[in-house]
Amino acid sequence: MTTAPLPSTIAATVEHSLEIKRSVFLAHLEPVSSVDEADVVIAAIRKERWDARHHCTALVVGPHADRQRSNDDGEPAGTAGVPMLEVLRHRDVTDVVAVVTRWFGGTLLGAGGLVRAYGSAVSEALDRAVLVERVRLARATAEVPHADAGRVLAFLHQWADGHGSVLDEPEYAAVARLTVRVPPELIATLEADLAAFTSGGIVPVVGETVVMDRPAKAG
Repeated sequence: MTTAPLPSTIAATVEHSLEIKRSVFLAHLEPVSSVDEADVVIAAIRKERWDARHHCTALVVGPHADRQRSNDDGEPAGTAGVPMLEVLRHRDVTDVVAVVTRWFGGTLLGAGGLVRAYGSAVSEALDRAVLVERVRLARATAEVPHADAGRVLAFLHQWADGHGSVLDEPEYAAVARLTVRVPPELIATLEADLAAFTSGGIVPVVGETVVMDRPAKAG
């Protein structure tokens, strides 16, 4: 049975600004690993952009996006933090804090206008972010005689590229240790393909499964 995919995260901080009826909305998205780290980011932005009227926030943290929080920071209830959080949920990202700073332009936008402005600021910032997939990968290690290492390594490179896997740097000692990180449901496929390629001469040893980052494919 295939396990449900994990939420993605973002590779680096991204900012994006909107101006609506002379109000400026500056969205700041930053990768974080905990709620405490997110709080540090929020505090720093409040201090840096002290002249703004509002610093509305939303955060999602955890491998399964299990910790979530939002704050309207003085805007009418439900018009800022909640729509920001809904964008993060809808886009299926985690380990991200979003802060949208608003400099008031003198014209009231109404509840609907605020919801659209704060949600759009986060959504458009995410459009500019580089996403990083979170995947569960099992370690499979093959010990290969040096004489065969080159051709087996080339095979594993090609296999990994075609099967959503990641090849570690080879380790060379008495033998070559070639490690590939494989989706757990594809371990049997790797074993069969490697056995066919080496006429049964090489059987990988399967180790632990861990959550790893992998750059998301474009498009």
